[in-house]
Amino acid sequence: MPSATPITLSTPDFHARVHALSPRVAVFDCDGTLWSGDAGSSFMRYTIETGLISPTQIAWINQRYAGYNSGEVSELAICGEMVQVYRGLSVDSLRAAAADFFRIHIEHHIFPEMLALVSDLQQQGVDIWAVSSTCDWVIEEGVRRFNIPANRVLAACVAPEHGIATDRLIDVPTDEGKVASLHRVGITAPHAVFGNSVHDAAMLAIAIAADGRSGAFPVNPSPALLQRAAAEGWPVYYPASVAP
Repeated sequence: MPSATPITLSTPDFHARVHALSPRVAVFDCDGTLWSGDAGSSFMRYTIETGLISPTQIAWINQRYAGYNSGEVSELAICGEMVQVYRGLSVDSLRAAAADFFRIHIEHHIFPEMLALVSDLQQQGVDIWAVSSTCDWVIEEGVRRFNIPANRVLAACVAPEHGIATDRLIDVPTDEGKVASLHRVGITAPHAVFGNSVHDAAMLAIAIAADGRSGAFPVNPSPALLQRAAAEGWPVYYPASVAP
């Protein structure tokens, strides 16, 4: 019978449990898992404050985000719209903005314990993937700090046309959509999965090590994911900077 409170791992125990699975494929959510905070909504605010998007775009996305906060707009819809809002801007300008934003606002929130874990796994030849509902421009910039290449990133993205962002969504990996995104690249049973939100729960549930053990690791879990972890018997981990 699962405990009402999941096991909380120390950093040495967390790293030891991951390595004991001998994973060949490991999948990481990003916001709240590799670093603290929500880079998706923060980047939206950054582009508003710096005037990258027009007053018309600002009014529209603010209205949609208010609807999201009141429960009238779904997680899937808002994650897509927070990429679609950049329609008409050059991809180069968006990548430049993402680079400045991440360096200024997010880089110092990277969890050193997670950086060390990813580095250790890479040295052992583990195939590392990053899956996020935040836009690809921000995620690709952020995971460069972890030496994760862009071809191992599955993030919310739109189709560019002649170097210009459009509003044609290619992918919005959230909830079961994260599993679908992994399936599209041939990953159906990653050996270890790390996530912080209930929107990562479906992805965590497919983590199965080669020996049949669960490879699910909630990191810095939200209250809803903490409840799911207790029900599933998943151990949880808190980096030092966010430990309760």
